Amino acid sequence: METKSNNAKRRELPLYKDDGCSFEGYDPSSLMTETAKLRNLITKRGTLEILIPLCCSTNPVRHKKFRETLKGISSKTLAYRLQELEKGGILERHSYNEIPPCVEYRLTPKGQELVESIIGLLQWMRKWSNVAVTTTRHQSPLSVRD
Repeated sequence: METKSNNAKRRELPLYKDDGCSFEGYDPSSLMTETAKLRNLITKRGTLEILIPLCCSTNPVRHKKFRETLKGISSKTLAYRLQELEKGGILERHSYNEIPPCVEYRLTPKGQELVESIIGLLQWMRKWSNVAVTTTRHQSPLSVRD
């Protein structure tokens, strides 16, 4: 039978104690909580498809343009995702008092930094996924050839 103290010891992460962690000053538990929040935001359907084009433009993007460009994402999902990104401080929303309504979105500085980080992660993924594919093709004598 296990006690609470045994469970607490089991759940602790093995951490570097001496100069091995570059997150000095951060509590690993709070980092994992923040990571979960970020993952929940950016892995939702349509989020990256919204953020990446905004990164590549200094001009705001109209809601209508998102609707036209993001095929396969319902208007309801798009509106909800844009609202989440605005609440998270990632997007800035500007609505004009016009008929028909005109709403534009642009990245905030926080959103710009997030997108730059995502692009860095995508570049890392592309670099290492190509290495993995190349290594697998060259090392596996049983691989099927095209």
